Amino acid sequence: MRTLIATLALVAAAAPLAAQHNHGHAGAPDPRGGLPAGWHVRLDRADASLAGVSFAPMGGGFHATTGPAVILWRAADTGTGEYRATATFAQTRAPAHPEAYGLFIGGKELETAQQDYMYFLVRGDGKYLIKHRAGDAETHTIVDWTEHAAVNKQDAQGRASNTLTVEAGEFGVRFLANGTQVAEFLRRDVPYLSTDGIVGLRVNHNLDVHVSGFAVEKR
Repeated sequence: MRTLIATLALVAAAAPLAAQHNHGHAGAPDPRGGLPAGWHVRLDRADASLAGVSFAPMGGGFHATTGPAVILWRAADTGTGEYRATATFAQTRAPAHPEAYGLFIGGKELETAQQDYMYFLVRGDGKYLIKHRAGDAETHTIVDWTEHAAVNKQDAQGRASNTLTVEAGEFGVRFLANGTQVAEFLRRDVPYLSTDGIVGLRVNHNLDVHVSGFAVEKR
């Protein structure tokens, strides 16, 4: 896995520029709280409290309010082989500091100390990030915070809406913001790339975000 991440990071070094031309500590899962049927939540930090987290159906989607950072998922939302995962995130107010939200893919052992997933986030300053979590105490940065014109910035009221998409398949994996590709990793360059697993949502600290159109579809 370390070799995989190192290779991804090398491939990613040129990705932001190419894409523009194409116009913590992890805590144990916390089962408390009222979640929609079938949903699970995991706090980033072991010393955090789920009391500051709300995730509920609203307006045909889901509304997330966080104190601590969390991931949210349903076991049924699994992507294997050729698939496309997407969701639209509407930030309703500005956080005190730039905080991010987005999708994760390839989720495995999410309720254990061996949790593993790759995540694609954006934030209100128009930047995106791609990282990999490998177990409770380790994360690897694949693409560090990078500004991209495709990522919508928050307005004067702190509102922003971004549709994020991840497409995976035999070719590898690509990441899109509002229909524009911002990064891509090809399996020919990274033969051990793993994208199969649970797809879910990640919402970082102190955010108020509405999620709509969340779907995982075969391609």
